[in-house]
Amino acid sequence: LRHMARLGRYRPSNIKKYRGDYRNIIYRSSWEKIFMRYCDKNDNIIEWGSEEVIIPYRSPLDNRLHRYFPDFYIKVKDLSGAPKKYIIEIKPKRQCVAPKIQKTKNRKYVREVMEYAKNQAKWDAAEDWCADRRMEFKVLTEDDLGV
Repeated sequence: LRHMARLGRYRPSNIKKYRGDYRNIIYRSSWEKIFMRYCDKNDNIIEWGSEEVIIPYRSPLDNRLHRYFPDFYIKVKDLSGAPKKYIIEIKPKRQCVAPKIQKTKNRKYVREVMEYAKNQAKWDAAEDWCADRRMEFKVLTEDDLGV
């Protein structure tokens, strides 16, 4: 979990591309910082934002409505030059698959199962939210980021 320990502020070099308060961009992991740098420097990314979108979702843990702040919003030029919008979540690959069922249900296992269920609810809500807005939802892992 070393990548998750880093918290800091990102200062974009292309302020005009950022949607939101460019003076208050927070990264919660080195992976998020890598993606911010990519968004900031890549000419095919027209605009981007970090935790600027709010998606309501119902948590399976308490059956109540909560607010999900996905890691990123990006607008890119696709291969034809047309703009395409995405909501991006960055997660370790191991959090994208259901925990293996274990005989002994220790605290760590229960926490992983609950986290997985909550993430699935958030991601299902994000899929629907994006579909309504002609956007696409993607979860990027260390494989996608090349780390």
